[in-house]
Amino acid sequence: MPKNRKRNTAHRGGSGGGGSGAAAATAATAGGQHRNVQPFSDEDASIETMSHCSGYSDPSSFAEDGPEVLDEEGTQEDLEYKLKGFIDLTLDKSAKTRQAALEGIKNALASKMLYEFILERRMTLTDSIERCLKKGKGDEQRAAAALASVLCIQLGPGIESEEVLKTLGPILKKIICDGTASIQARQTCATCFGVCCFIATDDITELYSTLQCLENIFTKSYLKEKDTNVICSTPNTALHISSLLAWTLLLTICPINEVKKKLEVHFHKLPSLLSSDDVNMRIAAGESLALLFELARGMESDFFYEDMESLTQVLRTLATDGNKHRAKVDKRKQRSVFRDILRAVEERDFPTETVKFGPERMYIDCWVKKHTYDTFKEILGSGMQYHLQSNEFLRNVFELGPPVMLDAAALKTMKISRFERHLYNSAAFKARTKARSKCRDKRADVGEFF
Repeated sequence: MPKNRKRNTAHRGGSGGGGSGAAAATAATAGGQHRNVQPFSDEDASIETMSHCSGYSDPSSFAEDGPEVLDEEGTQEDLEYKLKGFIDLTLDKSAKTRQAALEGIKNALASKMLYEFILERRMTLTDSIERCLKKGKGDEQRAAAALASVLCIQLGPGIESEEVLKTLGPILKKIICDGTASIQARQTCATCFGVCCFIATDDITELYSTLQCLENIFTKSYLKEKDTNVICSTPNTALHISSLLAWTLLLTICPINEVKKKLEVHFHKLPSLLSSDDVNMRIAAGESLALLFELARGMESDFFYEDMESLTQVLRTLATDGNKHRAKVDKRKQRSVFRDILRAVEERDFPTETVKFGPERMYIDCWVKKHTYDTFKEILGSGMQYHLQSNEFLRNVFELGPPVMLDAAALKTMKISRFERHLYNSAAFKARTKARSKCRDKRADVGEFF
């Protein structure tokens, strides 16, 4: 057996997950005892070591099975040991290594509550994110901004998250407004800026400043007088969408007077984004409009919108869109969303959605709640359900009360093993295949008949 194979096999018993990214920062003896080594020294900085780091940092390492994997295959101590290695690797000379380390930390924090661990290392993590945002490029900046969002979600509102925002806010703002920076990095920074401000800011002037920054970005997509009836998408469209969604999120926590000012400015301009040739922009604009109507009617029950007839006509067209030049998937997604938006604008109705997590369930019964849920779901991914169960900040946001304490037996009965999931997916795949085969056979019989 090769030497490196032996080392990884022995390590598997000690930390759950041989060949993981922790091998880039640590080594194990045959007895499973750990010894510290310099991360990526000249002696160890091989392609093999780099691949171990990247493999462990892959999103599937944490996000695929969430906390279940951590409970079954590793202990809290092993996880923290690996995370310490990742934190060290954020100082590495290689940009790819730093990016992999940032993503590894982000995926761990998205999959498990580690409040005490990160509270002790908050300043170190903030310094690492700051350094990667300032000196990094493209993907590294994107990974750093994504980690900053999850870090604030873990910390929740308070002095710690306020200091994170105070340190990173000016850098995020600079990247968002930097036309030479990567679009993906600017897009993630816009989302991060909005989410961190939503969680941490206790200063109303800081909130207004963030709103204005995001507003200056997405309003560039507004239809100009000299333009045609269709807004053509540009490379910056994705950035404008993220800025609009982050701006809408922050609007939900603004004082009533500020909300009224924003409604007066944007209520007659925002509908122009419905004519964009980008389906995601049309959907983002439509959902933002529905949320604005909800806020306006919450302040004034008899709220009147002057251009209601023309707006509902546009919304109805999008809800029944059959243009052949658009992709079928885009049309299907658009029609589904705009049917709900049309009902919200015309009938003040919202189709209630149910989100199940563990033994609990949450009802999403308004656009504000839906937009907030969608924003955090986009950041946490499959870890959203775990955070809804355990994260006090998110439970307060969605008015779920204190976390429900479950014993080990109850948790075990709730879990579905990977093998059971595989059997379920296989059965579903066979059923779909069988249904498609029957459908094809019917079409063949019809063809022969004619």
